[in-house]
Amino acid sequence: MSMVHVLAMITAKPGQRDAILEAFKANVPAVHAEDGCIEYGAAVDAEGVGSFQTEFGPDTFVVVEKWESLDALKAHAASPHMAAYGAKTKDMIAERVIHVLSSA
Repeated sequence: MSMVHVLAMITAKPGQRDAILEAFKANVPAVHAEDGCIEYGAAVDAEGVGSFQTEFGPDTFVVVEKWESLDALKAHAASPHMAAYGAKTKDMIAERVIHVLSSA
């Protein structure tokens, strides 16, 4: 498998999204420094798009990631800074859905 794409939908417990995003943003420099990280960032619903958009809603954000390989993604998932981020945010998260994709 070559480059790996990841879409992670994170739904916070009501009113907790900003706190999770604050912890996420603090962790981003460590992730960007990882071997194999091509892209890693959070996104929320764009405003003013119109009726063709399906919104995630005010409690959800999406993490868009690209990794050079599945091994790089696995190393990322096992990294100490991701364990610390997970421990810090676990009680604020209502649901987490992760899609790992390869190029078609």
